[in-house]
Amino acid sequence: MHDGTVRPRTFRISQREQGYVLSLRRRIIASGGRAWTYKEGKERNVYVVEFSRTFMNGHRIRTKQDVIHYVRGYFDAEGGIAASPRVASYVYFAQKDRHDLSEVRAFLAQLGISCGRIHNPSVLVDPNYWRFYVSRHALSRFARIIGSWHPRKSRLLARLEPVASTRAKRI
Repeated sequence: MHDGTVRPRTFRISQREQGYVLSLRRRIIASGGRAWTYKEGKERNVYVVEFSRTFMNGHRIRTKQDVIHYVRGYFDAEGGIAASPRVASYVYFAQKDRHDLSEVRAFLAQLGISCGRIHNPSVLVDPNYWRFYVSRHALSRFARIIGSWHPRKSRLLARLEPVASTRAKRI
């Protein structure tokens, strides 16, 4: 709902991972919309899904399931997860719009998923860049409730869940 580019008649979402863009297209079509995908440029690894702006008309976050889907989509677009099994597990959200990030953090709290504070990791590098982490003891709950539609991130979350559960039991 917030990611991508607004054009006169369409929304355009770009990603470097083609699988995610194709997944978004399938979800839009399954929900009754029309969407198309393409690669941007010959040499760039950027893939785009574009769909009509009317597809989102009247959409509001109303139910708990809407909140989960919203946070999942936000994580897929603006979140991160430890890719290496050799580092401590973590999940984070990062964004330039602090208000948006605060809303996502509040949604997670509403779902019983605790998070750290919103902070700027480096004022010198970018004073308008904000981030927060999901609390370590809430990682398995995050993986179970929120999950991911992103092909790479969903695999990493699946691997994360047993690790998070085991750590939570030991604490």
